[in-house]
Parts: sequence; structure tokens; C-alpha cells
Amino acid sequence: MRNHHTPPRTLPALRGSAVKKTSSRRVVVFLLLFLSLSACQQNQDPNKPRIQIQTSKGDIEIELYPQQAPQTVAAFLSYIDSGYYYNSNFYRALTMDNQPSNAPKTELIQGGIWKTNNKLAVRIPGIPHENTAQTNILHDEGVISLARAEPGTAGTEFFICLSKQPGLDLGGENVPDKQGYATFGKVVKGMGVVRKISRQNESDQYFSPPVAIYNIVRK
Repeated sequence: MRNHHTPPRTLPALRGSAVKKTSSRRVVVFLLLFLSLSACQQNQDPNKPRIQIQTSKGDIEIELYPQQAPQTVAAFLSYIDSGYYYNSNFYRALTMDNQPSNAPKTELIQGGIWKTNNKLAVRIPGIPHENTAQTNILHDEGVISLARAEPGTAGTEFFICLSKQPGLDLGGENVPDKQGYATFGKVVKGMGVVRKISRQNESDQYFSPPVAIYNIVRK
């Protein structure tokens, strides 16, 4: 006696009208995505390039101001294009709790290649100092600026302000030579990441361990 097997059910073929509707929906979705990307690009001022600091705690997007700080921005972008910041780190934080009580306070996080590629860091020629009176960019919350010793010695090392820091501007009390530091951009996305980094374990102002910067890239 033969065994009678019920033939397997198959999904009904998509009818022509359904195919057209599905295709139309895909076209609409792609068109909306394209328009969204175009709108984002249009919102970005071509005179204010953006960079992204990719860290183990999240990404930080920064807008740069080459018209106000031309030499600083040009140098910083050249370091990015040369791949200097690949596998670098944030290594230092200044907070209200880790500075002498009788000294002017500063709140910032500092990063660069000083701990990961010190030989390269010390070989970088100094960038001519562009002070805050020249650039009209004050050390406000989210502003990025160059670390330095003497004016004109700044290189790959940078810091991001956690709050308004007038003591770092030209004539400010936090800088012995009163020349301030060279500001050149500001965080536009990821300030929460900056604050998260600032709360990492530190010893004598240095993170333990440092916070990884996977890379810094142009947007």
C-alpha cells in the first residue's frame, strides 16, 4: 500500500502588483536616506571642517575654525592625515579634586601621542602661537586647544575644556607667561563622552590606564 504524503506548502508567489509596491517602497526609503545625508552635509559649513576622535568610551566630533586659527588647524589636520593619532590616547585630566588648593583651577582632559609615540612628539616642529585675541575663540566648554611649554612650541598634544576656562586665555592667571593657549575648534557632538573620560581612574592627574584613542579622522 502506497504512503500518501501531503506535499509541502510553499509560500505564494509575489504578485506583480506586490512586487511593484515593494520596489516603490525601497525607492522611497533610499530617497529619504539620500535626502537626509544631503541635509547633514548642507548643514556643515565647508569653512569649518569636522573631525572625529574615536575612543574606547565613544566618539567625539569637533568643528575646526581654520579662518580664525589657520596655522593651528592646518598643522592639526596634517597630523591627522599623516596618521599620527592612530592608537594614541587621552592620558591626563585636570579636575577640581586633583590640583593644589592654593592654585588656580583648570578642568580639562588632555590627549595626543606623548605617551604612545614620544619620539615623534618631540620631533614635531613648534606651531606659531595664535592666541585667543587673534582667533577670538575663548576657552569655553568643549573648546579644543593645544598644550605647550613656551609660546610657539605646541605640537601634537591637545586638550578639551570641561567648562569655561578664562584663566587659559590671553592674559589668564593659569598660564605663567600670560600668553594663553591656542584654541582652534569646539566639540559639536560627544560632550558626554568627554565628561565620561574625565571621570576615569587617575593618579596624580594621569589616567590609570590611559583612555584609548583608536584614531582621529576627518568627517
